[in-house]
Amino acid sequence: MAHPPFIDYRRRLKRSARRLRRDQTPAERKLWFEFLRDCPAKFTRQKPLRDYIADFYCASHLLVIELDGDGHFTDLAEIYDGRRTADLSSRGITVLRFTNLEVMRQFEGVCQRICAALGI
Repeated sequence: MAHPPFIDYRRRLKRSARRLRRDQTPAERKLWFEFLRDCPAKFTRQKPLRDYIADFYCASHLLVIELDGDGHFTDLAEIYDGRRTADLSSRGITVLRFTNLEVMRQFEGVCQRICAALGI
């Protein structure tokens, strides 16, 4: 299998990514420990990509999973998230977005959508 393309990132994001991995939200912890960590497709947590930090990234499938908390529902945040998704999509990366509430209350459905995106 060919290696996935390298997606450049801002080196200054590495420290923030480490902090975010250490300080995961309850929804991020649930998705990681109950599903993504043992998923057949390898995921990375808090992965710097370009000017952003993706909550979860699967390089082999060019798939980003974003979990949105309350801070993502302001007009400004929605504009930022839209630009970010467009930028990543222009590089062939699919972005799946879920709310923290979806992960906590509809976990099986979230996992099914991720599996469908991975083709597994």
